[in-house]
Amino acid sequence: MRLNDIIFIDNLPTLDLHGFDRETARVLINDFINDNIKLKNQFVIIIHGIGGGILRQTTKDVLKQNKNVLEYKIYPFNVGCTIVNIDLTK
Repeated sequence: MRLNDIIFIDNLPTLDLHGFDRETARVLINDFINDNIKLKNQFVIIIHGIGGGILRQTTKDVLKQNKNVLEYKIYPFNVGCTIVNIDLTK
């Protein structure tokens, strides 16, 4: 399954970053990815909101640097969310 196949996100694990600053968001995203690797969840949702784009850019930067992330993209039906595909083979 790929990110383009996902339509419904209500049943996926979700991290909501509303109200957090950049540095806290970085830690939370990496911890969330690590926790979901242990739980064997391949797809997760990160809610960063629309706003000024600070948390969206932070989310993108963290996911780009995380070696456990295969791919990620903005959810097409809600641009305040990012869908993440986690590598569970490691």
